[in-house]
Amino acid sequence: MGSGRPIIFLHSGFSRGILAFASQILDFQARYNCYFPDFRGHGRTKSDSLEWSTPQHADDIIDFMDQLQIPKAHLIGYGMGGGVALYCALNQPHRVATLTSIGQSGFVAAMGSEAFEPEWLIQHGKDDFIRSMEERHQDAHMGNWQQFLRQKIKDWRTYPQLTDDQLSGMECPALFIAGEYDEYAPEDELKRVTKLIPHSRYVIVPGCSHRPHMSRENPVFVNDTILKFLDNSC
Repeated sequence: MGSGRPIIFLHSGFSRGILAFASQILDFQARYNCYFPDFRGHGRTKSDSLEWSTPQHADDIIDFMDQLQIPKAHLIGYGMGGGVALYCALNQPHRVATLTSIGQSGFVAAMGSEAFEPEWLIQHGKDDFIRSMEERHQDAHMGNWQQFLRQKIKDWRTYPQLTDDQLSGMECPALFIAGEYDEYAPEDELKRVTKLIPHSRYVIVPGCSHRPHMSRENPVFVNDTILKFLDNSC
């Protein structure tokens, strides 16, 4: 959607492209050419295997850029998508103009993953969440929502797995955004990652949770912050 320099939006582990960034479409398409792909195993992207990982998604995004003949793009990732953006920037630095990470500090955030294990969800009657996983990813995981969640939790507990030296070697300008009450991207970790990555900074969104860019939180503030970052980085 839109026209101008390309931006690729990278969704979180439980979401899909068009849902995760619904509150960004209008603001960004007015100035950029925006892409909202679904990762393999998510949304409408089918694959033969139900196994996937953050580094594999990063490889897929570079292939996606190759297929669409996008030589270089801004990457905006939410949650797991922020980790995917980091791997893209580290493995293919000449393909990434800037990196924006929302709700992802660059380090493994294993806390809270137990509440998304299939057995826990069934035991605690979380039927609405189970139904949302079935509906969002029916095409991609062939109806096997339990395997989808097990793969998600495995990835959640493993990635991003980056060394300080890798982070210190990142070349593109980077912006990290987190809500004030985001337990998965705490401020102490944002301070640590932005000390390691050159040309990086972080912004805390007051009063917000893990999804500050979404409706009912503060998408206007987040959008304006990112757009200003992109303007200053070009």
